[in-house]
Amino acid sequence: MEIEKLKSVIEAMLFASGREVRQEEIMSILEIGAEDLEKIIYSLQDEYKNQNRGIEILKINNCYQLTTKKEYYDYIYPLFDNRTKPTISTAAMETLSIIAYNPKITRAQIEAIRGVSTDGTIYKLLEYGLIEDAGKLDIPGKPTGYRTTNQFLKMFGIGSLDELPELPRYKLDENEQIVIDEYIEKSENNEADS
Repeated sequence: MEIEKLKSVIEAMLFASGREVRQEEIMSILEIGAEDLEKIIYSLQDEYKNQNRGIEILKINNCYQLTTKKEYYDYIYPLFDNRTKPTISTAAMETLSIIAYNPKITRAQIEAIRGVSTDGTIYKLLEYGLIEDAGKLDIPGKPTGYRTTNQFLKMFGIGSLDELPELPRYKLDENEQIVIDEYIEKSENNEADS
């Protein structure tokens, strides 16, 4: 099959599915390799970007999805849902960050890090589909672990958790306060270079 026809077929598949489509599904149906599929997807992504289209193809882990661009969310949202737009509180963002950087973390571990109960926050994040049950952990009590979902990746515009920014290294000072040496050193070096 010629490239332009493959592009049209992949675009139709992604549009009709209305969901994340695994690479393997597309490769199996079209009988093409991973390298060819990636070239075609990149080509489609470039076309959408260069033509200033309202849609884009997102790569989320090993899946692709045809979506509207984030900047048009406020125009599209009212068409599908009359509820108020979900908002994420600071507590929920903190909890979500902890889970993103620590997949399969338990509620007790999250509470130990935050220092407060997270029952309501966990429930809201589950309701929004930003986190999910990662199964029972093989530790005493068999607590449930949590991990982020592909919905989380889409919401924050990242393809995988590997794209999260690296956390700064820290140590505790004599007062048991966190000291971020790496950040302080970089700031001092940047000021010295200026």
